[in-house]
Amino acid sequence: MSEETTNKQEMPEQLSDILLVLDKEKMKIQAVKSIDENGKMETVEPTKKNQNQFMRVDKSGDFFSNFFSNFFSQLKNPTNFTFFKVPTPVAAEKAEELQKHVDKPTPQGEKVLKEHEVKAEPQPDKKQENQNNMATAQTTTETSEYRYKPEQIDWDTMKNLGLSKEYLEKRNLLDPLLRGYKTNELLPIGINLGGSILRTDARLSLQQAEDGNVIVAIHGIKREPNLHFEFFGHKFTDEDKKNLLETGNMGRVVNLVNSKTGELMPSIISIDRLTNDVIALRTEFIKIPDEIKGVKLNDEQKQTLMEGKPLYLEGMISTKGTEFSATVQFNADKRYVEFLFDRSNTNQQAQTDQQNNKQSNQQSQPQEVPRTFRGKELDDEQYNKFKAGQTIYVELKDKKDQPYKGYITFDKDTGKTNFEFPGQYKARVEPAENHKTQTAVNSEGKTNEATKNVQEPLKSGQQRPKNEKQQEQQDNKPAKSKGRKM
Repeated sequence: MSEETTNKQEMPEQLSDILLVLDKEKMKIQAVKSIDENGKMETVEPTKKNQNQFMRVDKSGDFFSNFFSNFFSQLKNPTNFTFFKVPTPVAAEKAEELQKHVDKPTPQGEKVLKEHEVKAEPQPDKKQENQNNMATAQTTTETSEYRYKPEQIDWDTMKNLGLSKEYLEKRNLLDPLLRGYKTNELLPIGINLGGSILRTDARLSLQQAEDGNVIVAIHGIKREPNLHFEFFGHKFTDEDKKNLLETGNMGRVVNLVNSKTGELMPSIISIDRLTNDVIALRTEFIKIPDEIKGVKLNDEQKQTLMEGKPLYLEGMISTKGTEFSATVQFNADKRYVEFLFDRSNTNQQAQTDQQNNKQSNQQSQPQEVPRTFRGKELDDEQYNKFKAGQTIYVELKDKKDQPYKGYITFDKDTGKTNFEFPGQYKARVEPAENHKTQTAVNSEGKTNEATKNVQEPLKSGQQRPKNEKQQEQQDNKPAKSKGRKM
């Protein structure tokens, strides 16, 4: 199979239309965005600016009919609306044209409206079934309608690959296949080559052949992405290659050429990180959310992501409730905005490495001693001792405003402040001090502060006056005389 043929399988198919709606009370043409669980429809102005929010529906007959029937049955007050289906690339222009015919009715305009109008086929006996299936059949801004049905899959081929419907369902891999996506993980498969069996890991997808049959596509692992040849008319620049190899995303929109029709297709390009395939996605399929991890995106930020560029966001909130910052970018393979944590630290890390190299043959510069630790500001006495390298006892508060205590020491070599809880500090310091004192007593004949005035030789291990007599000597009190009075 040629590289061009392989790459063609990675191009997004033009299988979607836009659903427009006419509100008969307002006589206004809008683009359908979504429908909530209460049957309320959300719409947006049908402009190119909002095209990433349009609901996309499968334009093939059977799939669209099933989808629209389900959609219509869920809609609250459906008779208030008239729906139209128009091609995705010209949705904004068609909406404007339809609005003109609504504003100024003419026989010719009525004909145009009827040409694009869609109606739900009444199916009273299947109404409940449609309602039950709505959760999986409805298209929203984040999910796509089912493109294939389980019975369309060649299960004999799947069996020859060592896979079954039960296995795919158990691994939650059948659903993305039916929606037209690749499996989100590699699968172990075996291919019978007659005299031998090839075993490998690969991603799978379903594709429609020219004869209409659904075939299983195998996406094997490549050693590296093929960026040396043109990809649908696009020649990768050095910057393109660098971005794709470092982040997996090219970072810009380019016009790819449909080899059959010559049509220009504005697209972004990414690397399938599991297989190293080059993946393209038309910009009309890009969906940018209004909010990412608690940060609401403005129009400029959305446009940056729509253009495939990286965007640095601050103040996002993780699932654990902690604040974090990261670079985000739309990935053509995953079809959603992903986090690029490594990318956000690339420049900072490069600067750090460069600085370390410059200082490799130089003496380290003295580190500034911090005055504050975990929100606790040291007083003058504490700070002077802390700066001198002494251990300081402090009282602190945790994130829940609960008090706790411990010892801090500034390490001049690393420029870091070390913290120890009282138990840790005593476990480390007391044995060391005891050992130091005892060595001085045993080897050097020295005493400690508690026994410096004791006149008798200390015994091994003795660190305090052993009796009343030695205590009086330590306190500089004269010992009681046992002699006779003169």
